[in-house]
Amino acid sequence: MNAYIKLILAYLKIGLFGFGGGYAMLSLIQREVVGSGWITSTMFTDIVAISQMTPGPIGINSATYIGYVVGCDAGGMGWISGILGSVLATLAVVIPPYILTLYTGHFINKHKNSPVTKSVFSGLRPVCVGLIGSAALLLINKDNFGVTDFEQITSIIICIASFGIVYFSKVHPILVIILAGFAGYLIY
Repeated sequence: MNAYIKLILAYLKIGLFGFGGGYAMLSLIQREVVGSGWITSTMFTDIVAISQMTPGPIGINSATYIGYVVGCDAGGMGWISGILGSVLATLAVVIPPYILTLYTGHFINKHKNSPVTKSVFSGLRPVCVGLIGSAALLLINKDNFGVTDFEQITSIIICIASFGIVYFSKVHPILVIILAGFAGYLIY
């Protein structure tokens, strides 16, 4: 099967079944793109980190980047093939939720006081929390926290310190990201 068709099908699946936000979609994205052999586990971790720092949702940012990588590998026209892959993957991940949002938005407005609708949303909340938790567990790996004991302990300390600074002292998160990157650069 053509690589572009596989890319479109993978991201249609991600767009259709990846609910709960970008973090909740991470395990599905990883299964589709790393499992297909398009990128390595280390590249996936890097994509997640870059997607968190760039404007826009993680799912769309990763689709754009992975589409570019797959397009460059599959097509024979270099960066033009990469751009085609980016456009196809981005559209494939955006179109299903767009259509579903249009339909369900109308349905929810019509039935917002229904006990069935309230029950469905009550059941979906814990699922979304579980999917976000699974994304956190997915990202706790040697690619993010290092291989040696020193790297792992240092990474955990930076992680806890960053959380503490943002949560307790209300320092702007962008400043904490810059400081954590600088600390990582100096330490490693």
